[in-house]
Formats: sequence, structure tokens, C-alpha cells
Amino acid sequence: MPEILVLYYSRHGSVRQLARILARGIEAGGATARLRTVPAVSPVCEAVAPAIPEEGSPYVEAKDLRECVGLALGSPTRFGQMAAPLKHFWDSTTAEWVNGSLVGKPASVFTSSATQHGGQEATLLTMALPLLHHGMLLVGLPFTEPALSETQSGGSPYGAGHIAGEDGRNPITEHERQLTFTLGRRLAEIALKLA
Repeated sequence: MPEILVLYYSRHGSVRQLARILARGIEAGGATARLRTVPAVSPVCEAVAPAIPEEGSPYVEAKDLRECVGLALGSPTRFGQMAAPLKHFWDSTTAEWVNGSLVGKPASVFTSSATQHGGQEATLLTMALPLLHHGMLLVGLPFTEPALSETQSGGSPYGAGHIAGEDGRNPITEHERQLTFTLGRRLAEIALKLA
């Protein structure tokens, strides 16, 4: 069955929760979700991440990009941008860019922030930039999705989102859940049509 790569970084768990909901949407859309993460970036030059994460998804490898028929990219919001570990990963994908590993594949983005005005839409847009450079086709959320007009929390036409709260403990709302699931399903359906 065709696989869609769900690549994310999650510091406190909110983005990981969104990734799992999105994966269920992908599977409802007829594809398989391959969840992967990236290691944290350390300010200490001698620090090395373990070869296998202690918990959560395995680390992403170049073959994950080559083998997927689509990609969902998730990150916490860091001042309106993706987190450094994901940026570090994308900065290392020159070979995949040269080879065109992702050209023509659909992609979606998702994020979580502490506050309503924490920069979610800016983060989603900046996460799209490396995907566009790789020749990917962006899949968002249309306003035909009722939850997009009704939500008082996360989610936008650019992608799914969650407002985690200052302490990171806000549960994912029903609208956030619906939009994240729908984004995964839409991504899978479009990926299967393109494949």
C-alpha cells in the first residue's frame, strides 16, 4: 500500500499527538502512514543523539523521502517558524533536492503553539518553503470543511494546528481533531490520485 511520510518534531508531545491523528486520517484515505521524527539539535557540539529515539517514532532517513508518495510535515511553532531540528534536517536534503526525490508529491503541514497568536500561520507558511523548493504540491484545508469556520482554536487553510497552552496541557479540541484528521485524509486521497 502506498505510504505517506508523517515527519515531525515534538518537544512536549502536542505535535506528536497531531501526527498520530493525521496518520489515522491518512489511513482513512486509503494509504499507510509512516511516522518519523528528527533528533533534537544540541547547543553543545559534543552532544550526540541516540541512534534510536528513546520513545516515539524512529528518526527519518533519506529513503523515507524517496519511498513516500506524499509528506505531512509537523513542528511546534518557534517565533513563527519551524523548530530548529526540522530546519536542520531540511538543510541536509540537498542530495534529495538535486535528485528530485520529492518533485510532484503532495505535502501538508501542521503545527502547535502555546497561544492563539503564537505564530501558527507564519510557521505553516515557512514550513511550506522547503517543500516548494523540493517541487512538492501543497495540500491545505478548504473552507468547505465546516470546522475551519467554526474553530475557536487551531487550524487554518494552510494546515492543521493546536493551541497547547502556556504549560502545554490543553487537550486537542474536537475542531482541531477534525481538521487534522481531514487534512490527513485529503493528503492521502490526493496522493493516491497522483500516484
